[in-house]
Amino acid sequence: MTADDILRLASSPPVARAAYGPAPQQFAELRRPQGSTMVPVIVVLHGGCWREYADTAYTAPLASALVREGWATWNVEYRAVHQPGGGWPGTMLDAGAGTDALRGAAAEHLLDLERVVAIGHSAGGQLALWAATRARTPVSSPLYQANPLPLRGVVSLAGIVDLQAFYEYGQDPCGDGLPRLMGGPAAAFPDRYAAASPAARLPIGVRHALLWGAQDRIVPRELFLDYERAARQAGDRVESITIDGIGHHEFGAPASAAYPVIVSAIRRLLDGANELG
Repeated sequence: MTADDILRLASSPPVARAAYGPAPQQFAELRRPQGSTMVPVIVVLHGGCWREYADTAYTAPLASALVREGWATWNVEYRAVHQPGGGWPGTMLDAGAGTDALRGAAAEHLLDLERVVAIGHSAGGQLALWAATRARTPVSSPLYQANPLPLRGVVSLAGIVDLQAFYEYGQDPCGDGLPRLMGGPAAAFPDRYAAASPAARLPIGVRHALLWGAQDRIVPRELFLDYERAARQAGDRVESITIDGIGHHEFGAPASAAYPVIVSAIRRLLDGANELG
């Protein structure tokens, strides 16, 4: 499948849209099941190489489908590298602030903030895993955010889990997306890459799952294998699952073979312990 295929899929309208900043891209879309009971929340972070390739329309079909599992979804938009304020550090700060904005919607919409799982596709996988590490960010860092919302777990959907390795891969399908995000190449900004890359932030500190399509030609499998080994050595509880018969974009399609694997991974994280031990 292609990104255009995903954009042609059906989705349901959000029940609310919340701004978390003054920029037009700083908002999140809430979808939730009908009823008057507290529900877990799935924070959804789209990919698109941190640039103009995607926005919340890309993840709207997946966010809509997950509501049918009994969960609310919080589909976060953020400033990308081609937009004012995007790049370093704005794109990362938006992912964090957009996640934290759940607190403002929780009471009115009966959202269970003790059971929040973040999922991110491609570049969004980097943002979701990074967001889970924010409590350890030094106050002196440009990426520091006070009192970040704790996550129960993270599901990376073909996520870019190692920024330096992805930059050095030599076949970067994101073009100039990553250097524009970081302000330049890895050799010129090693501290920035280390501050934003999940692989350099290990241990993540919450349970997480890495899902990858066996026919993915965008994010290389080596990133997942190397990351999983390093994460386990650092003490994280992480699982890596390869799904046969799919590529990069099928993760956004509720009718694909990826969808039941996504749902199963989320259920395991919601049912498990919050902190790793």
